[in-house]
This record gives sequence, structure tokens and C-alpha cells, in this order.
Amino acid sequence: MATWAEFAAADPLLASAIRTLVCQYGPGLGYLATVRPDGGPRIHPVSPVITDEGLFCFVLRSPKRHDLDRDGRYSLHSFPSEDTADEAYVSGHASVVSDAGLVERLALLMHAAPGIDWKLYELTVDLAMYVQYDTPTTSTRTVWKDRPGHVPRARHNGPCANAVDSVQ
Repeated sequence: MATWAEFAAADPLLASAIRTLVCQYGPGLGYLATVRPDGGPRIHPVSPVITDEGLFCFVLRSPKRHDLDRDGRYSLHSFPSEDTADEAYVSGHASVVSDAGLVERLALLMHAAPGIDWKLYELTVDLAMYVQYDTPTTSTRTVWKDRPGHVPRARHNGPCANAVDSVQ
């Protein structure tokens, strides 16, 4: 799995678009999905931290933190925008940050309360996706995967009126 810095070096435009959407309100905002012990999904709002060093998340003692400690797989989805329907998504593996200097720097940067039981996790990137809606029914989806030989590309999704009609 790639670090955020490795992903950003491999596809700077996609990384910038994702970072802009996740941090559209100032601090990062997103929904973090983890894997429950029974294999089901668990989703919570979080405030991820994206720096040149990586993608991080402070997590309080909670079922979500137990999920990350036990399994580590995660997915992060951006908060909805007030201006567009665009979406950003990243998935990979979370691991506890053991570098005390990095933990201290990010805690100061994000005003993480020192007396609270939180852990800092680094989120690696296995897959990154950005969906830009050109119109209400058409979009461009750009996907990056941490796979040897994978070439990131944009895919255009056409009008979905027929699919909507078939569901109703």
C-alpha cells in the first residue's frame, strides 16, 4: 500500500482534487468506514489530516478504533459539498503512528486535546477515486490503484435516466 505522499507523487492532480474536497470546509471532514468483528461495515464522521507527510486520523477510544486495531482496513469518503455533487474516496490500511515527534506535531496542528484517550493512525492508499459531476446525470470518475502496471484513467459515465427509470 502506498503512503499519501507516494500516491500524491504518482498522481498529483488526483491527490490535489481529493485533498481539496476533503478539506473544503477548512479542517478535513469525511466518513470513515471500518470493518466490524462480524465483517459488516461501521461508518463514523471523522476529521482526517492530510499533510505532505501523509494521510492521518485521530481516533478516540471507540468501536471504530477497536476495528482499526483488529483489522486495519478502512474506507474514507468526503463530506458532501454545498456547491457540487462531487465525491472523493480513498481506501487502504490504517496503522498506529509510533513516531512521537510526528504525533506531537499533528496534535498541535489539529489542537488534539492532550488529556483525551486518542490514537493517531496513518491511512495508506490502496485505491483513490474522485467523481466529478459534469451535469446531474453525467460524471467523470478518475481512479488510481496501488498496483504494478496500473494506469490511472478517467471514465465518463453517461446519462443514467434509463437506469433511474428501470429502478422506479
